[in-house]
Amino acid sequence: MRIPTVTVLSARDVTKVYGDTQVLGEVDFDVAAGRVTSLFGENGAGKSTLMRILSGIEHPTTGHVELDGEPVRFASPRDAADRGVAIVHQGLSLCPNLSIQDNLFLAREIRGGSWVIDRSSQRATSAAMLHSLEEYLDPDLPVRELTPGEQQIVEIARALLQEARVLIMDEPTSALTAPEVRVLFRVIRELTSNGVAIVYVSSHLEEALEIADDVVVLRDGRLVATADAQNVGVRWIVDRMSDRGRDDRFPRDVPVTGEEVLALRGLVVADPANPCRLAVDDLSLTVREGEIVGIYGLTGSGRTELLEALAGRIPSQSGRILLSGTPLEGEGIRERVDRGVVLVPGDRWRDGLVQTMSVGENLSLAGLGAFVRRLLVSRDRERDAVRRMIADITVRTGGAEAPVTSLSGGDQQKVVIGRALLTDPRVLLLDEPSRGVDVGARADIFRLIAAQAERGLAVLFTTSDAEEALRVPDRLLVLSRGVLAGEFRRGTTTREELLKVADGTSVDEDEEHDEHDGATGVYPGAYVYPDIGTDIGTDRGTDRGGAG
Repeated sequence: MRIPTVTVLSARDVTKVYGDTQVLGEVDFDVAAGRVTSLFGENGAGKSTLMRILSGIEHPTTGHVELDGEPVRFASPRDAADRGVAIVHQGLSLCPNLSIQDNLFLAREIRGGSWVIDRSSQRATSAAMLHSLEEYLDPDLPVRELTPGEQQIVEIARALLQEARVLIMDEPTSALTAPEVRVLFRVIRELTSNGVAIVYVSSHLEEALEIADDVVVLRDGRLVATADAQNVGVRWIVDRMSDRGRDDRFPRDVPVTGEEVLALRGLVVADPANPCRLAVDDLSLTVREGEIVGIYGLTGSGRTELLEALAGRIPSQSGRILLSGTPLEGEGIRERVDRGVVLVPGDRWRDGLVQTMSVGENLSLAGLGAFVRRLLVSRDRERDAVRRMIADITVRTGGAEAPVTSLSGGDQQKVVIGRALLTDPRVLLLDEPSRGVDVGARADIFRLIAAQAERGLAVLFTTSDAEEALRVPDRLLVLSRGVLAGEFRRGTTTREELLKVADGTSVDEDEEHDEHDGATGVYPGAYVYPDIGTDIGTDRGTDRGGAG
């Protein structure tokens, strides 16, 4: 028998319209004290928009929000937080130039007097909160020096310090490792035991279901299903999230016979955060025309530093980078883009998007040179190219003039990829292209990548997702502590073997050494692909010093 619950926060008949696009339609949504409500939906379903409305960032076009059964209109996120509703954002909202403690107490400083900030108390409180999350960082460390995962922990800590009655978590684990996810889950259960209401949004379905008490599914801006989490499974959620059926499959099965485009010979790259450590050590590889090559690695493997060195964002110490036999060493980012090597960074919010610009402006930014005629930008050519790209990458938007911040996370990622494609590259580098997007957007992104490869583009992408690594690339390279530890063709290895190689363990070692992060069973970070009938795990991690 289910114990009666008390509804704390509600959306009532909420509709949200941007221009000609309706993002939410007549949504009723309840959040109960002491329970985790997991919200599911495909890319563009309206999840993040609903969360922004509940937290005071935006207001509904029609309908209203209720707090403790009474209609309320939050004037701002600060007003919502003062009334007990806090949010952990999908895109980090930290100030990178400020310290951890300054970010945690921004606009809520501890006062030692009328005009004096008690920095000693702030520092002690910050350290205690970070320790509760098992993150032992110096509170005076600037946020810009943290990895994306550490920044995510700081974002969570800031929300927890507000002592909210309702805590909204929008993709809180997109940059976290599996151990960090387990710590977060422990904290969530401590909060709910004290009566805090949690709204949990994640593109990792198994993860969100594991922590959920209540399940709510949005599709195309409308609430289509609710259930007690104990009574449903991931397949039930996937079936209600999407009406496209189960034919979304990863690409592809075509032989690659193109010319060699990208070649590395003995590449050495230092860790930008610790120059005494090598992030990439004596690495050699090749990528051919029309080939999709994956780089799989766990935390600290060097996968992000590798792509950033290829794109010219960080220097290599030695070795050769050759594009169709011509060296790229010594050339900067702009020169490499002009030569046809372009990077889609792992952190779309920090490195991929200009958040004050529109969808169209973000798309055309890197390729403006192609639209210049007689020293002037041809707006007609630019608009035509942007319109075609929006159609090609299947972005759900009211138009090129729509703010890029109005898009879902998956559509924002497509915009970053589309901008790279508008530079007419020969080599496309993608750092964790599916991070923080739902299963539908994930399938869209890899279909797009496959289509570009079939046109002759050479693709090199990184992933910390074992199932993605096994299914997507034509050829998979495994990095372990900056060293090439293994190479596999699609279909020639298993997840267990892959994780052993990535961890630096020989696949021939005894079974007593066969334990790894969730090769069997359910654990934080697992999810389901629409075309697969079994639950698939993912082991996420981030590389220090990279974009994600």
